[in-house]
Amino acid sequence: MCYDADAVLPVPAPTDRQSVQAGPLTLTSGGGTEFAAFLALPAHSTGPGVLVLPDNRGLSGFYRQTATRLAEHGHPALALDYFGRTAGGDPEKRAPEFGEMPNLLPHLLALTPDGLDADLTAGIDRLRATGAPEVVALGFCFGGRQAFRAAAPRFGLAGAVGFYGYPDAINGSPGPTQLAAGLTAPILALWGGADESIPPATVAAFDAALTAAGCPHIFMNYPQAPHNFFELGAVEHSDAARDAWQRLLDFLAGPGRPRPV
Repeated sequence: MCYDADAVLPVPAPTDRQSVQAGPLTLTSGGGTEFAAFLALPAHSTGPGVLVLPDNRGLSGFYRQTATRLAEHGHPALALDYFGRTAGGDPEKRAPEFGEMPNLLPHLLALTPDGLDADLTAGIDRLRATGAPEVVALGFCFGGRQAFRAAAPRFGLAGAVGFYGYPDAINGSPGPTQLAAGLTAPILALWGGADESIPPATVAAFDAALTAAGCPHIFMNYPQAPHNFFELGAVEHSDAARDAWQRLLDFLAGPGRPRPV
């Protein structure tokens, strides 16, 4: 699990923020499945669109905040939900206990790579329909894993950013490390050095696999930070959160280029 239902984005609005038009919408995926999303559009787009991929609880307030804040920086942003096939198309109608693992697990187990790919593609297509010249995927935890997968050419992305997305195989299902030979879009990966769920060796193996594949990537490790350090409640890791946010903005300004130091 990553963020609680009341989690808050840890970065303030920019002083020169744009006005934003934002609200929920319903998208139709491959096979006719309807699923929920949240679209935030800046008054004037100044950068790539961003597909926001939530943690394993799906679309929540944290990701609506993230999409809105990105739009304030000039990026059209769309956050999507994963559970339209099994839990209906409106996350607001789900019981509060939906996000508890015993209740959530059947929905997670029902997710398939093909279904996820179809939903991501629908979200990317919607962003492109706003006029965004390029699209970058941004994911957290489970969504970070999906963002790394989305660096494959079939999605046509300009880049992929993952906050603590587990890259290795899970229950025999290949992860981004195993799929690295087919990943081509530039990747920015942000890790908590004190993340007990993603050991350093797992991060190193993903780094090596991307290097061997020739996929451009930037890895940033925050030594004392836990798994979900990018959240307002993690006040002791606020410096890491601010740095990670700036690195994200720099990546969006030019995917694949490291930030000058």
